[in-house]
Amino acid sequence: MKKIEKDVPHAKTLRAIAKYNAVKRPEKVAFRYLGENKEIIELTYGEYGEVVENMICALKAGGFEGKRIAIIGETCYEWIASYYAIISAGAVAIPFDKELAYDQIRGFLDVAEAHGIIMSPKYSQKYEELKAAGVFDNLELVVRVDDGTEWTVEDEKLVKFSEFVKRGEGLERESDADIMRKQSRGDMSIMLFTSGTTGTSKCVMLSERNQIACVKSAVKATDFYEHDVMLSVLPIHHTYELTINVAIQSLGATVCINDSLKNVVKSMGIFKPTGIVIVPLFATTFQKKIMDSVRKKGKETQLKLGMAASTAARKVGFDMRRKLFSEILSAFGGNLRKIICGGAAMNPDLMKFFENLGITLCEGYGITECSPLIAVNPYYARKKGSVGPACDCCEARIDAEEVDENGNLTGEIQVRGENVMLGYYKNPEANADVFTEDGWFRTGDVGHMDKDGYLYITGRCKSVIVLENGKNVFPEEIEEYLEDVKEIAECVVVGRKRDGGEEVVLTAVVYPDFNAYEKDADIADIASDIKEKITALNKKLPSFKQIRNIEIRKTEFEKTTTRKIKRFLVK
Repeated sequence: MKKIEKDVPHAKTLRAIAKYNAVKRPEKVAFRYLGENKEIIELTYGEYGEVVENMICALKAGGFEGKRIAIIGETCYEWIASYYAIISAGAVAIPFDKELAYDQIRGFLDVAEAHGIIMSPKYSQKYEELKAAGVFDNLELVVRVDDGTEWTVEDEKLVKFSEFVKRGEGLERESDADIMRKQSRGDMSIMLFTSGTTGTSKCVMLSERNQIACVKSAVKATDFYEHDVMLSVLPIHHTYELTINVAIQSLGATVCINDSLKNVVKSMGIFKPTGIVIVPLFATTFQKKIMDSVRKKGKETQLKLGMAASTAARKVGFDMRRKLFSEILSAFGGNLRKIICGGAAMNPDLMKFFENLGITLCEGYGITECSPLIAVNPYYARKKGSVGPACDCCEARIDAEEVDENGNLTGEIQVRGENVMLGYYKNPEANADVFTEDGWFRTGDVGHMDKDGYLYITGRCKSVIVLENGKNVFPEEIEEYLEDVKEIAECVVVGRKRDGGEEVVLTAVVYPDFNAYEKDADIADIASDIKEKITALNKKLPSFKQIRNIEIRKTEFEKTTTRKIKRFLVK
C-alpha cells in the first residue's frame, strides 16, 4: 500500500482541534450514539465545539483554572468534551477507571488533591451511594451528566452538566485567531493512575504537549481520513483509546460510541464503521466467530479457495476481496476496512487472516507513561510479528543484555521523546528507577529491533500482567487482598495460559499457613478450603481482577535478604 503524507497542522492544542472543526465543518457529524430508546443520536462538530467553549468559560469563571478535576464513567460525548474543556481552561484532567471501588475513588481524589469531579450518565445514577461513601467530601464541584432521573440540587457543589455548560454562555471568549495561535501546554495537564490500590498505584503526569505529539504521530502512521467512521469500543479513560479518539477528531472524522463491550458486533451493524481500534482479544474473537459461522455453513473449503483466488488476482492488479467475502464483511457492518490493534500481545497470523478478507490490521505498541504511543506497524509497510518502528514523536533503543536463539540482540526497550511523561506525581523513588542516567524511559518490556528499526516485543520484565482484553493487572494489588485470608501464609499472583491456549488467567500460587489447619489435614482439603476463601474474595473485585486458578505449594517462596519474595523465580 502506498504511503500518503498526512498532517494536521491545526492540531496544536485540544481546543484548537475543536475550534477548527467547528469552523471548517460545523454540520459534519462528530459523534453518533444510541439514545435511551436505542435511537441513533448525532452531534455535529459545530454543536460539540459550542459545548467545549462554554465549558471552558464556565470553568474559568468558576475559578477552576489551575485546579484538578476528575472525570469518571462510560464513554459519552460529555466525557470527551469535559476532558477537552478542563485542559483547555488551564486545569488538570484526571481520567478515572469506571470500575474503581468507592474507597479507591476517594483515595485517588485525595492523592491527586482534586477539586472536582464530572460523572457520566450511568455513573451519575450512583450519586447517592458515592455521597454516602464520602467521595465528595473534599470537593468544590460535582457535575452530573443527565442520567434520565429527576433530582434536586442539595448543595452548592452539585450541578447538572447541561446547567454547567449554560454558565459559560455569553461569557467572553478568546478570539479564533488567538486559539489557533497558541501552542500545547508543557506543564502537567493530565493525571493518570496506574492499576492498584492507593498504596501501590503510581500517578502518571502527562502534559497536553505529550498527547498532541502522539496524536500527530498516530495520524501519520495510520490509514484514517476525514471520511472515516470509527467505532469507539475501549474504555475512554485509557490513554490508548483517548489519544486515538483525539486523533480521529483532528482529522474531522466521525466517532460512533459503542454502548457495551457485549454489543460490539451489534454496534458495528448499526453504525457501519470503516475502522475500529481494539485489543487483540476482540480481533481473536472476530476471527473465531467468522470461522465458526463458516464451519456451520460447511463453507470452509469455499473460503480457502476464495482466499487463494483472491491472493492470485491481487498479484496481477485485481482486488476482489470486498465482493468475494461480502457475506462475512456484512456481519461487521459491511464497511470495515481497517483495524488498529494494541494494548496486549497479538497473534501475528491475525494480520494475514484479516488482510485476506480485505481488512488492513495494524498493530501498535505503547505504555501510559508514553502518552501512550511508542510504535505502530505502519499501514504502508507492515511487517508480520512487529509493532513497527518508533513513531516520529520519539526514538527507541534496546538496552541489550543477551542474544536470543535467532541471533537478535535482545534487551529492555527504552524510549525518549516528546511523548514521554513528566514523571510520577510526588514519587521521586519511582522516577529514579524508571529513567536511565542519560534520560531514557525504561518501558520494562523486552524485545529486539531489526535493521529497519522495527520493534519486536518478546517479553516483559515488569511484574504487570497484561490480559488479552488489554487490561493491566498489578499482582501486588491482588496479593494485598489475599493477605486478608488468614489461611494464606504467602502468595504470588501470576498470569497463566489456560490449558495450553492463548488466554491468560490470573493464578494465585499459594503457600498455606499450615498452622491454621490440623496437623494431619490432607493437602487436597487445604486447597479446597483456600479456594473457597478466594472465591468469596473474588466477589469484592472487578471481574478482570478475579483469581481464576489456584496452585498450592508445600514450601516457602525463595526470598531476598530483605525477606521479599523473588517473584521472577515463580514459574
